[in-house]
Amino acid sequence: MTDERRQNADRRHGERREEEPTRIYILPLWVRMWHWTNALLIITLCLTGISLHFAESTLPLVEFSLAVRIHNVAGVCLVFLYAFFVVANALTGNWWQFVPKPPGILRRCWVQTRFYMWGVFKGEHEPFPVTKEENFNALQALTYWFMIYLVMPVIVLTGLIFLYPQVAPGELFGMDGLLPIAVLHYISATIVFTFLIAHVYLCTFGKKVSTTFRTMITGWHEH
Repeated sequence: MTDERRQNADRRHGERREEEPTRIYILPLWVRMWHWTNALLIITLCLTGISLHFAESTLPLVEFSLAVRIHNVAGVCLVFLYAFFVVANALTGNWWQFVPKPPGILRRCWVQTRFYMWGVFKGEHEPFPVTKEENFNALQALTYWFMIYLVMPVIVLTGLIFLYPQVAPGELFGMDGLLPIAVLHYISATIVFTFLIAHVYLCTFGKKVSTTFRTMITGWHEH
């Protein structure tokens, strides 16, 4: 009887140990500070940009001239912040986190997509858990790489041209030189806004709704 009790106690202890969360430190302070500052600037730019484009003149989201000033200041800050991130990413080696690792990248992207679309609602476990070596799954890495190294340069460059329109060509593709720049800026901003909504939503897929957000505050990821 004593042996049976001991076995049951060991089993319960083992179950409790399995339930205990595993914590991994994955986000240094500079990444977290960049992330939240970047988020604040992006939200500011989205709100003022929406106000400039779509708000009624009689009922603006933000008064037009004020929206222009805020948008310009936030845009310049974003340019410097983006430059800082690219340089810091390269110097610290953090850029490697944004590179999906072979083999089977496309297969892993599909598995992760299926998890986001169905698996998470059926209580399935994360197919590719976070590790210290790989902070992101293949789908995240591809998406972040696309946003940081393709979309952001477009939105930064077109925004600077709008800020200094004298550097824009007088004519481009048979149109006013600023028109294609405006289209590119609008498309890239729409992609960023869509990413922002999806990013916040997917961040609720952690162990708890608040888990991923807490990770970006403390730097510790909890399984």
